[in-house]
Amino acid sequence: MPIREDVLVVGGGMAGATAALSAARTGASVRLVSYRKPTFRQASGLVDLLGYVPERTDGDTSGDVEGGTDGSGSDTGGRSSGPVANPYDALSVLPDDHPYSVVGDDAVREAFDLFDEVAGDLYVGSHTDANALLPTHGGTVKPTARYPVSAAAGVASDDRSMLLVGFEGLTDFDAPLAAQHLRAAGVPFDVEGVQVRFPIRFRADAKVTRYARALDRDEEAARRRLVSRLEDHVESSGAERVGFPALLGDEQPATVREDLADRLGVDVFEVPMGPPSLPGMRLEDRLYAALDEAGVRMTTGNPVVDYEGEETDEDAGSVRINAVLVDHKNNRVPYHAEQFVLATGGLVGKGITSSRERVMEPVFDCYVPHSEDRYDWSRADAFGDHPFARFGVVPDGELRPTTADGEAQFENLRAAGGVLGGADFAAEKSGSGVSLATGHVAGRTAGESV
Repeated sequence: MPIREDVLVVGGGMAGATAALSAARTGASVRLVSYRKPTFRQASGLVDLLGYVPERTDGDTSGDVEGGTDGSGSDTGGRSSGPVANPYDALSVLPDDHPYSVVGDDAVREAFDLFDEVAGDLYVGSHTDANALLPTHGGTVKPTARYPVSAAAGVASDDRSMLLVGFEGLTDFDAPLAAQHLRAAGVPFDVEGVQVRFPIRFRADAKVTRYARALDRDEEAARRRLVSRLEDHVESSGAERVGFPALLGDEQPATVREDLADRLGVDVFEVPMGPPSLPGMRLEDRLYAALDEAGVRMTTGNPVVDYEGEETDEDAGSVRINAVLVDHKNNRVPYHAEQFVLATGGLVGKGITSSRERVMEPVFDCYVPHSEDRYDWSRADAFGDHPFARFGVVPDGELRPTTADGEAQFENLRAAGGVLGGADFAAEKSGSGVSLATGHVAGRTAGESV
C-alpha cells in the first residue's frame, strides 16, 4: 500500500521542523522525511532574526538602519555599519527578493510566536523586539533575537563583572583569550578569563557530551570539586557572574547550573560554542518532541532522490508532484502526498549543489539563477559580497519555486529555509529567523491547500 499524507516535508532542520509543525496545526496529516541528522548540533543554539544588514554590490543597497557598536572586535568586511538594534525595524530596508520581504513582517512575528510557544522555558528574548548581545567562545559579541536561558546571565548589556572559565585540554574555548578579545571590543564590564583542569580526567579526544554527563551525574563529586578550584579565582577577580563553555549538563542543565551558582554565590551562564553544540541539541529535542506531540510522522536516514509528477498546464509548463522517491537500499520507494515542502538547506546543507558549469537544486531541479561564468560567483575579497552566498531557488508570493520566466515551476511545492535565495545568512545572522518564517508560511499554506 503506498505511503500517502496530506503534506510531506523534505528536510529535518529548523525550516523543515517548523513547516511540518505549522502544517500539522492546520489539521493536515504530515510526514517529515530527512536524510542526514539535523544541523542543530552544528549551530550555537542562538536563534537569530536579523543581526546585520549587509551592503550589496549588485546595485541593490540596503538603506540606513539604526545599529549599534559592533562590540565584536572583528572586521565585518565593510558590509554593514554595525549590529541591528531592532531587527523588525530593519526588515523594511531589505531588498524585495529577500525571504523576509516575500513572506512579510507579520509572518516573521507569527513564526517567532510559534517558536516561543514550542521552546517554552528553554529560551528567553520574547519580552522585547530588540536584539540581545551575547558573548561567544571566540570573544566576539553576537546580536540575536532568542537565546537559551542557560546563556541569559551573560548578556553584554549587563555591566556586572565577569569571569570566563575554560578547561585545560578543551581547545575550543580559551577563556583568557576570549576575555582579552571582549576587553578589546570595549564591553561595559570587567572581564577576566582562567583555564582550570576539569575535576575528572578524560581522554584527550573526549567530546563535550562526556563532560556534560559527568556534571549531570555529579560523577566523583565533580561539581563540588570544580567549585573548589574556582572559589579563589572568583574572589580575586571580584566577578559577579561566571561563564563556562556550553557543557553544563546534558539531561539536567538547569540543575547543574543552579548547583554551581549556589556553591559559587554568583550567577552562572553558558557561553555558546561550536559543534557539537549542546544548546543546539537541546533545541532539537524540544522541537522534535513538539512534532511527535503534533502527530507528525518522521522518516529518517534515507535520501529523497527524485519525484514523480505530471504536467498540468502546457502553456505555463507547471507540474504537479504526485510523490517523492526515497532511496531505500537502492530501491526508489514513492512517498505520495497532496502538498510538498522543500527544506533541504543551502550550499552547506547540500540543498543547493554545484558543478563547474552550473548551480542546481538536486531533488526537483528547481531553477537557481546564477552567472554562466563561475568566476562571477565570488569576489576576490574574502569578506566581500559573494554572489554564491545568496544562491537559491526564487519563490513566488506563496513560496513556490519559480522558473526563469517567473512562473511557478510546481503547483504543489513550496520551499523554505536555506534552499531559498536572496539572503546572505552568514553575513546577516538571519538563518534561523528565515528558516522559522518561511517554514511557518510554507507549512501553513501547504496544510491549508489540502
